[in-house]
Amino acid sequence: MDEIFAKVGDYKIRYFESKVKEREKNLLFIHGLGSSSERWLDIPEALSRYFHTIAVDLIGFGGSDKPANINYSIETFKKFILDFITAVHLDDKKISLIGHSLGGYIALETALSIADNRDKKGLIEKLVLIDSSGLLKTPTPLLEEYLDAAKNPTHTKVKSVFEKMAAHPWRLLPVIVDIFINRINVPGARHAFESAYHNSTSRQIESSRFKIIQDIPTLIIWGSDDKLIPVDHSQTFKTCFDNVQLEIIQDTGHAPFAEKPAIVCELLHMFLSDDTQ
Repeated sequence: MDEIFAKVGDYKIRYFESKVKEREKNLLFIHGLGSSSERWLDIPEALSRYFHTIAVDLIGFGGSDKPANINYSIETFKKFILDFITAVHLDDKKISLIGHSLGGYIALETALSIADNRDKKGLIEKLVLIDSSGLLKTPTPLLEEYLDAAKNPTHTKVKSVFEKMAAHPWRLLPVIVDIFINRINVPGARHAFESAYHNSTSRQIESSRFKIIQDIPTLIIWGSDDKLIPVDHSQTFKTCFDNVQLEIIQDTGHAPFAEKPAIVCELLHMFLSDDTQ
C-alpha cells in the first residue's frame, strides 16, 4: 500500500492505496472514532490482490488535517467522504464501503446520500458494517469511559479502555496505547474526538430511511464480546435490511478484524467477490 496525501477541499488528507489500481472493484475502508487507517492492519493490502483498495484517515484523525474550527458532525463526515471519493477519482467505477464503528455510521449516511442522488445512484455496490454505530440511543458506559480517556489521556486510562474493547486484555498491543496518546495530543485532535463523539451518540439513523438502500447487499460483522457497542445491535441493524448477511465473530470485542484478522479478511473476500445479489 502506498501512503498518499491529497487535497480535499481546504485540507490535507492522508490515505493508503493499493499499488495496483487497475482492478474491477473499488473498496473504501473507513475507520472508527479516535482511530486511523492503520487500524485495519494488513487487511486492505491482503485484499488488494483482488480489489483496488483505499483506507482513508478521516478529517480530524490519523495523519489528516485536524481543523479546530469545524463541527465534526455525521453530516460533515458524509460530505468529506463524498468529496474524497471525487478528489481521488473513486467514482470511475462502483464502490464498496467498509466501515467500522463510527466509520459504519458514516458509510451508511454516505450510501443513503448517494442513493438519493439521481446522478450517482448505483455508485455504491456493497456495504460492510463492522460493530457499527448509528443506532445508539445513548452512549454505553465504555463509550463514556473512552471519552474520558481521550479528554484526559493518561497511560492508565487509555490502557484500561482499550483492554475492555478487546475480548481479552492480553490481546491489546501496548503500541496502540502509545499511538493513541501521541495522536490525541496533536493540536485539534481532542476537539475532533469530542465533537465526533457527541454528534454520533446524540442522534440515530431513522430506520425508515434504510428503504432507499435495500437493494445494496450488506454484510454485518460483529464481535460477540463487544462491550463498546453490544452485539445485540447487530440484530437491530439486520432488521433494517432485506439483502443482508450477519456474521458474529466469536471471542472478539469491538474490533474483530484486529483480534481475528484472517477470519474477517476471508469473510470480506467472499462477500465482496460474490456477484450474486
